[in-house]
Amino acid sequence: MLFLLSLFIPLLVGVPVAFSLIVSAVVLMASKGLFTSQLVVQQFIGGINSFSLLAVPFFMLAGELMNKGGITRKIVDVVYIWVGRFRGGLGYVSILASMIFAGLSGSALADTAALGGVLIPMMSERGYSKGRSTGIVISSAIIANIIPPSIGFILFGVVSGASISRMFMGGLVPGILLGCALMITWFFTARKDGLQADPSTIPSAEKWRIFRQAIPALILPLFIIVGLRGGIFTPTEAGAIACAYALVVGMFVYKGLRPSDLPGILLDTVRSTGKVLFIVGGSLTVSWIITASNLSKELVSSFHGLVAHPVLLVICCQLLFILFGMVLDIVPIIMILVPVMLPLVKAAGVNLEYFGILSIITMTFGLITPPVGTVLYVGSGISKISIAEAVRGALPFMAAEVAVILVLSFFPQVITVPLSIIM
Repeated sequence: MLFLLSLFIPLLVGVPVAFSLIVSAVVLMASKGLFTSQLVVQQFIGGINSFSLLAVPFFMLAGELMNKGGITRKIVDVVYIWVGRFRGGLGYVSILASMIFAGLSGSALADTAALGGVLIPMMSERGYSKGRSTGIVISSAIIANIIPPSIGFILFGVVSGASISRMFMGGLVPGILLGCALMITWFFTARKDGLQADPSTIPSAEKWRIFRQAIPALILPLFIIVGLRGGIFTPTEAGAIACAYALVVGMFVYKGLRPSDLPGILLDTVRSTGKVLFIVGGSLTVSWIITASNLSKELVSSFHGLVAHPVLLVICCQLLFILFGMVLDIVPIIMILVPVMLPLVKAAGVNLEYFGILSIITMTFGLITPPVGTVLYVGSGISKISIAEAVRGALPFMAAEVAVILVLSFFPQVITVPLSIIM
């Protein structure tokens, strides 16, 4: 109780998440007679001194380079020639482009900003309502946190000790399942909204030209997945390769990047990475004191009833993730809740990679729920509509995503069986 009070009281009065975590760690250390300032600094710095965490700035930088380099537009163009002719074709473009872009950025916010800026104006020009356009863009954007490479998987793996490579591979099937659920939902929603097929036709020669131009953008996700599966490189090395590839393609192939753009891109990446790693350092300090003070054993004994029912435990955890997702971003949710839940999950015998994948899906869903869903705010900002209107447009797709989360909660084999086959 002392730990929870020392964590949430600072959060409620507006103290940044990273400092709230450090305060709770200090209070817990003092209560157990373990506090020294040297120990706090040692655990904080030691926590972020991780080779795996290097993947976070690399993939963030890769996403920035891809946005500026014109890769996003090439992906939209090539997907449009496949599905743009269907009724409500731009909705399918949004979903499929998000699934492809997920293999490049690993961030739902980057996906929303990049694809939303291109697709929402296109949808408005073709008579789509702004609410529905925003709804499908933000709902499909969250797939970016599930299909590898996923920054959420990296952070969960660092905090929990789960295999990041296995989580990357395990995210493939749920990501595709979410995309299929959204496409089925869009099929009926487009008809309900009275959307029509695009009458314009693209000559075959033009289609081939668009496809050839998009090949450099389409190769990278496949290269990352094959490389990770084959053990050619680690997730961190994959991030470095993605940066180098995005830089070369954006500057010399698509020529959307200029040398003068690089300082601004690097500065934005440093700012984003600094925020994330500050929170990670505070969280790992908390994780250490939870273990050192035997708080994990007290938690397991207090929730013995849930530990005896793994499915019920998993569902309760997902409900908590959804509630926190309504007011917090995915990074602080991972850093605050996962260290507390890990002893219970391990005691219940739940597969750690499965729990991590399902948890990231649920946390990511919180990014499009009011009142403070960050992806929801970005999407509504791009389309210049109210949060309420964006939520109304997204409701059918949110229902489909909740259905997928429930299926994965009750049937873990949907994740674990394909993962065992892939690995």
